[in-house]
Amino acid sequence: MKNILLCPSMMCANFSNLKEEVRLLDNAGADIFHMDIMDGSFVPNFGMGLQDFELVRRVTKKTVDVHLMIENPCNYVEKFADMGADIIYIHPESDKQPARTLDIIQNKGKKAGIAINPSTSIESVQELFPLIDYLMVMTVNPGFAGQKYLDYVTSKIKKINSLKDDFHFEIMVDGAISPEKIQELRLLGVKGFILGTSALFGKEESYERILQNLKGGGSK
Repeated sequence: MKNILLCPSMMCANFSNLKEEVRLLDNAGADIFHMDIMDGSFVPNFGMGLQDFELVRRVTKKTVDVHLMIENPCNYVEKFADMGADIIYIHPESDKQPARTLDIIQNKGKKAGIAINPSTSIESVQELFPLIDYLMVMTVNPGFAGQKYLDYVTSKIKKINSLKDDFHFEIMVDGAISPEKIQELRLLGVKGFILGTSALFGKEESYERILQNLKGGGSK
């Protein structure tokens, strides 16, 4: 369990003192800070803004990713790369030329990733596999926290894992990731877990204790 990546979804953090949230999570052992950017068009919600991203990037020296749930991410990947994003995820169906956009990300010296929605088939994105460093499987429909894990997505994770050895990307999962799901999905080849209200935020325990427990065995 110690080699998994635990990635707090900062959309779920306490925004009354975001700087302190970042500091606490950093000290608690978070591996990657996950930033959701939404435009109200590709998904029916608005996410974090540029100033939120700038604050998180300034406070931590750890890896910061950006999940672009927006139309035409090609117009923004260079901006986020220049602002300090280490990993940039796009949704292939939101981009007219996703291969070109992934190439732009990597040419900026950043890690490139794709995020695939529950309804997105593996076959429709498989040609992009040689171009990515991370593949993030959405286990809920994107846009809102607090949803229920969609069990049928697990079979997609199994299939992706069976293909992964031919490429060089890591599998991440995002959506209703509970301690029990971490325990289950790590055995299916998942490397990284985006953590929201199902496992991390809004709990009585400290971030440090929660993350230690998750690293130690995937249960509280």
